[in-house]
Amino acid sequence: MTPVAIVCDSSASIPEAILAEYQIKVVPIYIHHGEKIWRDMVDITQNEFYQWLPTVDVLPTTAYPGPGDFLALYEELAAEGFKEIVSIHITSKSSGTVEGARVAAGMLMDKNNDVRVEVVDTLSVAMAHGWMVIEAARVAQEGANAADIVSLVKKMIPVTEMIQTADTLKYLQMGGRIGQAQYLVGNLLNIKPLIGMRDGLIVPLGRERSRIKAYRQMVKIVEEKVGRGSKIKVAYVHTAAEAETEKIRILLEERVECLETIVAELSPALGVHSGPGATGICYFPLEALQE
Repeated sequence: MTPVAIVCDSSASIPEAILAEYQIKVVPIYIHHGEKIWRDMVDITQNEFYQWLPTVDVLPTTAYPGPGDFLALYEELAAEGFKEIVSIHITSKSSGTVEGARVAAGMLMDKNNDVRVEVVDTLSVAMAHGWMVIEAARVAQEGANAADIVSLVKKMIPVTEMIQTADTLKYLQMGGRIGQAQYLVGNLLNIKPLIGMRDGLIVPLGRERSRIKAYRQMVKIVEEKVGRGSKIKVAYVHTAAEAETEKIRILLEERVECLETIVAELSPALGVHSGPGATGICYFPLEALQE
């Protein structure tokens, strides 16, 4: 058993095989539609969700897990013998998940002085958040303590980036999560918006007239950020569009050295806001872990 338990929420969109390999525990976000309530990645899968989503007239909503959800998991981990827990979550600027985790952490530590819970706000989403969780779990398996793990994640927060494009921003707009990218919304045919995240909020990065131009612009942004030939770790993310990620991969690997790649389908809790057909990259420069 690793000395520190690593917890995240389902929005991290980490593939199941990686969750199992590094013993990462996941608290699901809730998805509501009418009287239906699903636990993200527990009661409904990506395949089921992305086939169903375009058929509805009213967009589902999401609800963050409450303190009770977190407390149940924290208590389970404490019962297993963990003395330290690091709980790493989606940006607090678009979700109350971090607050729920913090309340539960306080409740647990009030009852059990032997266990310490550290809650980290990544100010990020998707596999940008996911990368922080994975790297935390890796050093936990190597024996790092909670303080060292939190320090590592905090180093990654300012340099771990997300760039995403989609056929439409309709879902983000309908869900009220579009932030500063509102001006990109329109009915122009073949316009592919590019969005990213800065300081925990969605921001516009531009728009192109075709998918391939959007992919080239993604790669250009990465190259300008880290430098040509730099070494990065990258996750290619998508919603029911895995074949498109290969097109991005080919372009990106011409410009930077990708030392590790993951292909991950966004969880339904995030897909509510992007809709099917979205693609993107989440990456960080390797030097962030070496400083």
